[in-house]
Amino acid sequence: MVLKTHKGLLFGTALVAFAGAQAATAAELNLYTTREPGLIQPLLDAFTESTSITVNTIFLQDGVAERVIAEGERSPADVLMTVDAGVLVDLVEQGLTQSIESDVLNSTIPDTLRDDDGHWYALSLRARALYAAKDLDLSEFTYEQLADPDWKGRVCIRSGQHPYNVALTGSYIAHHGEEAAEQWLAGVKENLARPAGGGDRDVARDIMGDLCDIGIANSYYVGLMRSGKGGPEQEEWAKAIKMILPTFENGGTQVNITGAAVARYAPNKDEAIQFLEYLVSDEAQEIYAKANYEYPVNANATVDPLIAEYGTLRADTIDIAEGVKYRKTASELAEKVGFDN
Repeated sequence: MVLKTHKGLLFGTALVAFAGAQAATAAELNLYTTREPGLIQPLLDAFTESTSITVNTIFLQDGVAERVIAEGERSPADVLMTVDAGVLVDLVEQGLTQSIESDVLNSTIPDTLRDDDGHWYALSLRARALYAAKDLDLSEFTYEQLADPDWKGRVCIRSGQHPYNVALTGSYIAHHGEEAAEQWLAGVKENLARPAGGGDRDVARDIMGDLCDIGIANSYYVGLMRSGKGGPEQEEWAKAIKMILPTFENGGTQVNITGAAVARYAPNKDEAIQFLEYLVSDEAQEIYAKANYEYPVNANATVDPLIAEYGTLRADTIDIAEGVKYRKTASELAEKVGFDN
């Protein structure tokens, strides 16, 4: 009896030790993100359900680089996720990311929407769209037309120094050069119906109020307004407009991205790569589209119906990093022409 009890104790101890070892080695990864938790939680839940990999999320409204720099080589960060291509480029330049190899990512994401050396990848797209009065006889538009004198006193837009518009001007410089971009900014300023400012959704509000006829704003706000997530007042704003996907005369529609990179000292690199690959899968891309009305980066994924009806997005032909290179110049030109004055 003693021997039997002894064996039972040994067996029980072995089970506990085995369970403890499994718990200690359970797959996980640490995500640092500036995306609002509510927008990405459905993706994290789906990833964990699919892979059994736990995602520990640290939400940082800003200061991702500062946080990782302060942590140094002991940083637990595996994946750095941001909502702006410029921030991703900054992370690379500060030496906070690492190059990875992934056939899945390289075959799914167009080369204009990822780093040439594998340091970062786009996960979803937001178009810099044109909002126009619903009864306006207009179905096509180019960004260059914003400076056309025909639109004098008819344009609404937020600050020229806002990152959304700095990115647009940066892309304009990439297409046409600095001198042409300055003339364009000056022309757009001349066409403003009110001082540049407010938010993107205010453009729809002001079109409904007959303050202006057209304006530039991000595409996903149309979905947010139409869905009722912004409240009944914003639903009315959305009813007053239609959305057009403008293009550059020699290119496509200017986009910005949600993107991610594997951190330089990622302790769970394999899991981090698996996470990024999952995020561009058909399943995950459709979750993205439904969560925030963004355009999928995966061409096979479905666009949410609330924005799909406005046509197919044809993202710009230049590398998104090209526009990022001109951010400083774009900001200086907006200041030079007094865009916000």
